[in-house]
Parts: sequence; C-alpha cells; structure tokens
Amino acid sequence: PLPEDTGMESLGSPTEDENTSSPPNTLNFNGAHRKRKTLVAPEINISLDQSEGSILSDDFLDTPDDLDINVDDIETPDETDSLEFLGNGNELEWEDDTPVATAKNMPGDSADLFGDGGTEDGSAANGRLWRTVIIGEQEHRIDLQMIKPYMRVVTHGGYYGEGLNAIIVFAACYLPDSNLADYHYIMENLFLYVISSLELLVAEDYMIVYLNGATPRRRMPGLGWLKKCYQMIDRRLRKNLKALIIVHPSWFIRTVLAISRPFISVKFINKIQYVHSLEELEHLIPMEHVQIPDCVLQYEEERIKARKERGEISNAICVYRAEEKQDMAEKESRPVLPGEDQET
Repeated sequence: PLPEDTGMESLGSPTEDENTSSPPNTLNFNGAHRKRKTLVAPEINISLDQSEGSILSDDFLDTPDDLDINVDDIETPDETDSLEFLGNGNELEWEDDTPVATAKNMPGDSADLFGDGGTEDGSAANGRLWRTVIIGEQEHRIDLQMIKPYMRVVTHGGYYGEGLNAIIVFAACYLPDSNLADYHYIMENLFLYVISSLELLVAEDYMIVYLNGATPRRRMPGLGWLKKCYQMIDRRLRKNLKALIIVHPSWFIRTVLAISRPFISVKFINKIQYVHSLEELEHLIPMEHVQIPDCVLQYEEERIKARKERGEISNAICVYRAEEKQDMAEKESRPVLPGEDQET
C-alpha cells in the first residue's frame, strides 16, 4: 500500500517485524528481511607503556633470529653487478616506436633488405654486408659484398714529410671489367667506398699515387665516373691534395685528363705529375709502406727488359753506322795514285 492509503502514522511507528532502516517508500513493510551480521573488533591496548596487550610489549617486538639484519654486513652492489643486471634483465628494455628509414631496393634485392631481415653481425638475410657512410652531409649505403673483390683498389701507403701527410695508393688494375652485368652498380658502390675511404684515411695533407700500369682498356674508369669522383670530394680534401702522381701514364689516361680540363681547376691540373717508372717514384716518396700489385711489378720488369733490348739494338745500329761512316771517311781521305783512274 502507498503512504497515501496507510496515512502518515505508519511512517513514524513501524511494526516489530520490520527490521530495516530504509525509507518506507521504497520497501515492502510486510516482507521478511535478513539481519546483517555485525563483527566486533577485539580490544587493543594502544597505550604507550609496555603492559600486556600493548603494541609496545615484548610480544610484538620479538622477531625470529633469521630476520635479524646487521646493516654493516650488507654488501653494496658494485658497477659490474649493476651492469650485469641491466644486461640480463628484459624488464628495463624500452620499445622503440621510432619508424625505421628504409632504403631503395638494389638490383636483385628484396624489399626487406634493411628491415628486420638483418643479423647481429651487420649482414642482411640474403648474406650481403652493408656499410652506412656520410658523404656531403648525406647518408649512403655501400654494398660491401658486391665490391669485396675490388676493395684493394685504394690502400694507405704510409706518410711522407713531417706530420700526418698521407700517401693514398689507387691501383687501377683492381677495377672491375666493364663487360660485367652489374658493372654500373659495382662502380656506384665502389665510388662511395673510395670517397669514404679518403675521408677516413686523410687527416692533414695527402697525395694520391695512381698506378696506371698493367691496366687493360676494359678496366679503365670512364670519364663520367672520374668527373663524379672529383665533384663529390669534399672541399677540404680538394684543398689538402698536394700531388696526383700518375705512374706509367698511357695515351688513354693522358687523353682523358686533356678532355677533363674544362671542369677541372687550373690548380688541380698543376698538381698532376707523370712518373714513367717505379724507380723514378722512389725518388719522390718513401716506398716502405706502398703496396705495389704483382701485375704492376711484372709490367715494370717487362718495360725494363724491353728498354734494354731496344738499347742493345740501338747500340748495335749505332756501332754499325759508325763503322760505315769511318770506312767512307777513310776512302775519301785516301790519296789517288797515278794511273788508277786511267783505263788499262
């Protein structure tokens, strides 16, 4: 029944069966309700004395022997333990949500070449090795696996003079053949390798020794490749270059340099020096740490042998001509006897 039907008196005088504290307008007065259990807290003596039942009594203060800790005996972990914990614990690793930059696909490579397919040793899933270099404030990737057979093209030949004046040896005989299928791709990566090697090897002034001997025409670098190398060299490297020594210059290399004059500065042209033998090179630079390829040494021996043979032949010709001249001179200087010109 609603309060309007029962009257206001029922609100102030509930029956004995009603055991609830809820307002009468939301509950059924005639229904049976379960009583709540009331938990009585035990009596605790919170006095500050050490009487029985107090929180400061001996019953609360006693601790077992295994919990007795001597602060002086505690060992502080050293840096090794801390680093070992950091290295082994995976809980301290952070997830890197930074997007990874991907490079352009190379010929014959998959799209995941620089992604998750890489291994710990720096090689990709397909077994290739890569190196990231900065040239001209731009990041480049070098395919080391493709240029591995040609890395000996540039080596460090020691130092000359006082200070860290480096000798950079460039052996053209180690360049790839132009008839290879991936020739342009190899030369592109080899170009990046040469430029990055110069920036690593050169500290102060330096000179380049270009070994042109024993290099067939099919391995000669093209004019565009040489022009690109010159343009990509940092201004510091151009300024610090003191000499470009070309050993065993051929007609082809002379022609290439002559054609390159329009885009090469006069200062660079004046730094070029031609050397026709390794013996002549020894008078210019120290050769203790200069690595001369075997094919260049063989080329030098063949030139010396041919020069000697030409010298022996020329000497024989000179002797023969000298003897002829001497006989003619003797005939001309001999007096004519009477009757030799008369007919008998």
